Amino acid sequence: MLMTTNEPVAAGDLAEREAAALYRLMTWLSPAFPVGGFSYSSGIEWAVEAGDITDVATLADWLDAMLTDGSGFCDATFLVHAYRAAEAGEDASLSDIAELAAAFVPSRERQLETTSQGRAFIDISRAAWDADGLDAMVAACRTPLIYPVAVGVVAAMHGVPLAPTLHAFLHALVSNWISAASRLVPLGQTDSQRVLVRLEAAVAATANRALHAILDDLGSATFRADLASLRHETQYTRLFRS
Repeated sequence: MLMTTNEPVAAGDLAEREAAALYRLMTWLSPAFPVGGFSYSSGIEWAVEAGDITDVATLADWLDAMLTDGSGFCDATFLVHAYRAAEAGEDASLSDIAELAAAFVPSRERQLETTSQGRAFIDISRAAWDADGLDAMVAACRTPLIYPVAVGVVAAMHGVPLAPTLHAFLHALVSNWISAASRLVPLGQTDSQRVLVRLEAAVAATANRALHAILDDLGSATFRADLASLRHETQYTRLFRS
């Protein structure tokens, strides 16, 4: 484990462990980490074709809704509960959370997106960043781990703190959405950064909300985004797999 709480930690050791945790988060949630995130748009491709997203303002509004009232909040909440179950060694609880998380995915393509990324994240973590107990936690689950659950489990097994893990995950999620939209609208690099800036407060608020959420708080109100992920399956021309 990267971090333990059963013995005093010197300031130098703490700084070293925090640096190690940051290094791993920056690696795992970087666009260069090979989970295939560039292949998916989470329905944004259909929203662009339908005219819902046409510029910086409409993209920011769409992503803000997805983040705070849709899949962003749900994924963040599942990450939190998966992390805590894995950290506590509660494999039965983790299995229930993984099953519920998989059931929450609204469309076939989104299911492909999140399970493919989750499987890749686990496989690469085992191969390059293995940790004691990781195999047992994954094996205890009755269903393939969706991406946020996989991130939560791996971070817990490495002792990377939950709060920065959650914030880094949401930042990576939003960044991937913006990257997809920038190729579809299209947007320039500066406009893409403007959208990221506009979503900074929403990312922080969603992370804080998920940290205090119980599973009964889960829910989505982004019906148009869910329809977009469904209609993308029959879209005539597509750059993305979702």
